[in-house]
Amino acid sequence: MHRLNTLLHTLLIAGGAALAGLSFVAPPASALEASFVGAKKCKVCHKKEEVGNQYGHWQKSAHAHAYETLASDKAKEKAQTLGIDDPQKSPKCLKCHVTAFPVMDDLANQKITLEEGVSCESCHGAGSLYKKKKTMKGIAEGKIDRASVGLTKPDEAVCKRCHNQDNPFDNGFDFEAAYKKIAHERPKK
Repeated sequence: MHRLNTLLHTLLIAGGAALAGLSFVAPPASALEASFVGAKKCKVCHKKEEVGNQYGHWQKSAHAHAYETLASDKAKEKAQTLGIDDPQKSPKCLKCHVTAFPVMDDLANQKITLEEGVSCESCHGAGSLYKKKKTMKGIAEGKIDRASVGLTKPDEAVCKRCHNQDNPFDNGFDFEAAYKKIAHERPKK
């Protein structure tokens, strides 16, 4: 399902760009074939302090708790004003509160869960093609192009897919301030 959604999204963008007379470069075929692996897979390498403990940093963030916040009284009240019965089941809410949203119809066969909220792959792309240590090392050494394996570098546009005027709780998104809160760079050696 995720591959189909990604392909359809790519085709829609390409078609729109062609109609507007813009050039469009499609992502590499391999990136279109990537699937979600879940935050637990990322944890294997990204939990150690010597590499920056990105997993631990994420666990303490609002992103890691995005799904559970949908069960809060505040979320339920807001949902009610928007005509939503249960925010933890509404696509209007889940599209931004869980990385697993694109594959929800197939969760029984997925390694990602709703409960992990907005996890690594929301910002960095589905990880099946870059999850191996050898691949990550190749990217770090400049031998592998990160985009060819679906590894994206989050920027303001990535964040604004959810932090935008359609978000009923977002009262103005300051990318610079928000990025500082979630920054989890690899330490310099």
